[in-house]
Amino acid sequence: MISSILLAAAASVPPTPVWNPTVGIIISVSSLVVLLLSTKIEKPLVGPKFPILPISIPTFVAAMAFGHIIGVGIVLGLTNIGRL
Repeated sequence: MISSILLAAAASVPPTPVWNPTVGIIISVSSLVVLLLSTKIEKPLVGPKFPILPISIPTFVAAMAFGHIIGVGIVLGLTNIGRL
């Protein structure tokens, strides 16, 4: 049985956006922007070095994870205001 508190909260939750190429582009661009900004951190080369980029593997993984978080926030915000 679903709690009445959950049912009350479910009424105020905005609709979840369906994946489309626009959502993919927004998340990809936000991940790349965060990756470019990660070269400005104090010690980007701590740990094993990434063979292609001038950053370390942990920095790359952290930048991609944070970029996805920022991208999801942008997508949910745009969906909430009706632009996406």
